[in-house]
Amino acid sequence: MTEDITPDLCPADPILRVMAGRWKTHIVYLLGEDGPARFTAIQRRLPPISPKVLTSRLRELEQDGLVWRVQEETIPPKVTYGLTELGLEVHAILKSFDAVGQRLKSASPDNPA
Repeated sequence: MTEDITPDLCPADPILRVMAGRWKTHIVYLLGEDGPARFTAIQRRLPPISPKVLTSRLRELEQDGLVWRVQEETIPPKVTYGLTELGLEVHAILKSFDAVGQRLKSASPDNPA
């Protein structure tokens, strides 16, 4: 007999669900490495992302408490994004994956190394 696997079984489930959207890990990693940045600077660092998708992901991350947003009342408005305390914790976790990611990349059959 198999037991149902519920989200309660894995304490990391909430953060995994928050970070599951495409580009979210890239945005958190980028803001953690470079610090607060304006929208256009983030978009330049993630060239294939469309403005619509970037806006959507930033809003989702803000709603989830990982990203803060400050808008200056200028014309055009200047909007800056950065990581909250929780976002910084998530960045540290992503950073800890670096070494494992490099090992997986070098062990990949698609890698001719």
